[in-house]
Amino acid sequence: MLTPELLHGLRNLSLAARQAAEGFLNGAHASRRHGAGMEFSQYRPYQPGDDLRRLDWRLAARSDRYYLRESEIDTSLTVHLLLDASASMNHRDDNGLTKLDYARLLLGALAYLATQQGDAVGLTILHPAGLQHLPPRADARQLPRLYHALETTEATGHFPGTGTLAQLTARRQRALTVCVTDLYEEGTEINTLLTRLRATSGDVLLLHLMAHNELKFSYQASVTFRDLETGHTLQIDASQQRAAYQKQLEAWLQETARQARRQGFDYHLLDTSQPLDAAMREFIRRRNLGS
Repeated sequence: MLTPELLHGLRNLSLAARQAAEGFLNGAHASRRHGAGMEFSQYRPYQPGDDLRRLDWRLAARSDRYYLRESEIDTSLTVHLLLDASASMNHRDDNGLTKLDYARLLLGALAYLATQQGDAVGLTILHPAGLQHLPPRADARQLPRLYHALETTEATGHFPGTGTLAQLTARRQRALTVCVTDLYEEGTEINTLLTRLRATSGDVLLLHLMAHNELKFSYQASVTFRDLETGHTLQIDASQQRAAYQKQLEAWLQETARQARRQGFDYHLLDTSQPLDAAMREFIRRRNLGS
């Protein structure tokens, strides 16, 4: 598997996105035996470099096997990618990557998958001062636009307020919305936005990023924490607080997942120390259901 550190080390988002997407498809195929009864006259196994527009996404969602259609009409949809670029996304894991670094790789890979399938892909970067928006397109120049926007964005300030976000839900446009965020918010602004997008656009896939050192609380001895958005600091003894922290975190994660699914979102928790495969698998499943 291609680790986030390896992909980030390429220092080339276009290359990293393609490597991640094609490595995932090829690895998933290689790890499974062909099922009995597969119609090989209509399908052939995916190979690196194949045109992903011919990939049978429905078969992939049902079986996690990746085959190309030899003679079917392609389906496509609109994919709207959302990136939380508030300052909390600057949190750095033990592997040296920030949540924003991971989000860039992830969204780049998802954009590559969707574009190769023929989908119209758009991107909105959520900044506190305003939105950076690239409308959905299916032309050959869209991927470079998306990569440039992702590579040049910086995480600053708070998650934008209701007024700034209003333009995202001003008109109805059927799409699969994929939101990558750490769910750090002052109130319920992220949940409110996704609820409105669910009503106006349809399907919402919520990819919740957490660093490994947050999930495992791998800190030792006396530690001073600083809130990246407010600047507030807190000094604690990590060893003494670990058990209480992990208990509260587990309760919060369970409630977060329950609330998201109750409101109709597809929710998936991602550890930023882990490969992108789980998120890409969830995207393929959700994309298939919407096509």
